[in-house]
Amino acid sequence: MTGKGNACDRTTAFTMKCGTAGAMKLSVVMPVFNENQTLREIVARVLPAHPDLELICVDDGSTDGTREILRELQAHNPAVRVIEEPKNRGKGAALRTGFQAATGEFVIIQDADLEYDPNDYAVLLEPLIRGEADVVYGSRFIGAGPHRVLYFWHSVGNWALTLVSNALTDLNLTDMETGYKAFRREVIQSIPIEEDRFGFEPEITVKIAKRHLRVYEVGVRYWGRTYQAGKKIHWTDGVRALWCLVKYSLKG
Repeated sequence: MTGKGNACDRTTAFTMKCGTAGAMKLSVVMPVFNENQTLREIVARVLPAHPDLELICVDDGSTDGTREILRELQAHNPAVRVIEEPKNRGKGAALRTGFQAATGEFVIIQDADLEYDPNDYAVLLEPLIRGEADVVYGSRFIGAGPHRVLYFWHSVGNWALTLVSNALTDLNLTDMETGYKAFRREVIQSIPIEEDRFGFEPEITVKIAKRHLRVYEVGVRYWGRTYQAGKKIHWTDGVRALWCLVKYSLKG
């Protein structure tokens, strides 16, 4: 993965001044489960990515030493806040906890696995800072940034889920399942999250559409990891995502 350093050092198609971004506080919510191999590096990349940032790490019942690393990071970095869940419940449950703890003006979801680059925060935040968006999706399938080439059937499944999502929500997203989503804090804190696991992505998309929120999509860079490197999502999560799209579309 390349592109280390402060996001404001990078020239993007979206012009953004560091001084403008620095006027507001950013909350980064990071769900963490058994990521002892990548945790120190991702935290080191997140902390300099914005001048006024709180990193809320929700440990989802890790058993591989991740929790001890988080405690150490919190002890040495005032910007790091650690919330420990008593047992593993899933990404959606961890995000639900993290969102309610956020105090920044804007909230970004950050996975702990190095697939997404914190240098893209500037691009994600720009429509929010301009007051043009309530929610921003970071798409892996648009823009000129590098993307690691990996599983064909994952891309087919992602395309199919996004197509169904767009048909049910009347949005025109290219990447509904993206892990990079940014929100105005009051927006995400006002939406009840029911899904405990990877069903969060379709659930939040349907609920955003039903509220007629202003949604933007920007291109982000992506370094997908293999199953051997610890990738956790499986085909069963795709089936659950499809069910969630239908469930929350029909739900009053």
